Amino acid sequence: MHSLAAELALPLPVCALLTARGLTDPVAARRFLQSPLADLHSPSAMRDLDRAVGRIQRAIESGETMLVHGDYDVDGITSTVFLTRVFRLLGARVVPFVPNRLTDGYDLTGAGVKAARDCGAGLVVTCDCGTSAVEPVAQLRAAGIDVIITDHHLPNGPLPDALAVLNPRRPDCGYPDKDLVAGGVSFKLALGVTRAVGGDESIVFDLLDLVAMATVADVAPLRGENRILVRHGLRRMASSSLPGVRALVRAAGLDAKELTAGRIGFVLAPRLNAAGRIGSAMRGVELLLTDDEGVALGIARELEELNRRRQDLDRQTLAEARRQLDLLDLDSTYGLVLAGEGWHPGVVGIVASRVVEETARPAVLVALEGSVGKGSGRSIPAFDLHGALSECSDLFTRFGGHRAAAGVTLDASRIDEFAERFNQVAMERLTPDDLTHELRIDLELPLGSATEELFQALRHCEPYGVGNPAPVFLASQVTAAAAVRRIGETGIRTRLAQGTAAIDAIAWDFAQRVSDFDWSRPLDVVYRLERDEWQGRARLQARIADARQ
Repeated sequence: MHSLAAELALPLPVCALLTARGLTDPVAARRFLQSPLADLHSPSAMRDLDRAVGRIQRAIESGETMLVHGDYDVDGITSTVFLTRVFRLLGARVVPFVPNRLTDGYDLTGAGVKAARDCGAGLVVTCDCGTSAVEPVAQLRAAGIDVIITDHHLPNGPLPDALAVLNPRRPDCGYPDKDLVAGGVSFKLALGVTRAVGGDESIVFDLLDLVAMATVADVAPLRGENRILVRHGLRRMASSSLPGVRALVRAAGLDAKELTAGRIGFVLAPRLNAAGRIGSAMRGVELLLTDDEGVALGIARELEELNRRRQDLDRQTLAEARRQLDLLDLDSTYGLVLAGEGWHPGVVGIVASRVVEETARPAVLVALEGSVGKGSGRSIPAFDLHGALSECSDLFTRFGGHRAAAGVTLDASRIDEFAERFNQVAMERLTPDDLTHELRIDLELPLGSATEELFQALRHCEPYGVGNPAPVFLASQVTAAAAVRRIGETGIRTRLAQGTAAIDAIAWDFAQRVSDFDWSRPLDVVYRLERDEWQGRARLQARIADARQ
């Protein structure tokens, strides 16, 4: 560790963190910290990419109309905009299309087929969907329309008879990085096309802020290529060339703050997602495609209002889901299926995430409307959600997704059967030890070592997220050097001291535990080191994750 510190000229705690995460070799550690764009794999390594590039090149040269068809979440919206912008800059005629969640449903469906016919497209390129769209692809082919699929969802069966299927997760694709989201796949395709037509590659790299948004919003592992794409995308986002990105940042109140993966995931992405969840995802596409600052600000304000409405729906649905949980015996329920009439299908995925956080169990929440149930599921690290749903596939009209998240459509009359079988699969594959909230501690860090210098050095390890979590530290035998006071409904704020060192501290969802401790006596605190920005002032603080006495 000391040799690593000398080689990299970094503080020992940073090198201890790198070592704990398996980066003991200075060369590998340096590549991780620098994450150069040169380490990205060649687009041609992806199966069918060269075939897709050739077909798009012909469409550009002949002036043929292309329909770029995306999904209605952040990954789908940003991928649609990414390809539309790049292809247009290369001279293509492109019509973007994203279906309406409520009226058109998920994936490439009849709505996409109609949209392609209506605009006279000779080629359809999907983004974040299409891997399971066997029948719609057949309809498009029968109409003389070629189809190129770009996606990252696991195939449920035979692939559609498309001209090309770009999906690193298809079993016969040897692409080295299987973690790319649709935004990453779109980036590879756009780069391949740009090189083929002799275009300026800078137009592709200039839009990496869209790829960063897609990758973070889809909660993809921030390792390998995803780490590189997000790291460089965040740098571009700070001075984005897109009026829509700048308007989104401004409307969210982040224009004076540093943009991190966390702020994309918890602040920006929900606003863009709100368009697809309870409005029209095409408004998100219009936001990111416009070059008019005024138009962008207007749409960004619309998304702010939609996000507030979405938050209200979240709270209502979560309250009802908790009431159902109170009736369950969690000791005998390892996999959760909750359903409700009147639940909005656009928010059940978000609420499923909250249920997973609170119960440490995989959960599928289903919005019922008449005889149809539309559900969204989230999982825990130990459970392959897509694999489990495959065991229940005969109950669904359709389903799709990946290990951590998935969606289902089924007849409302089969909810009870689904709940029983899903729980049965979960109990076969999980143990009680899997159903616990695990708090990983990276290393012990006394408060005296939690300095600005260390904080700046830790920045080299960003972006943080799944696959590269923010470091968690332990400080032993600390005391409260100020009164513990509540903030909001569930938070607390105080100041922690350890010897002569002290730091401001904050904790969320901790108010109910205040009485568990005698704050005048020493206690051990698990915390993350972060910068608090308030009214133009910035200072380090400890975000308390847990404590014991």
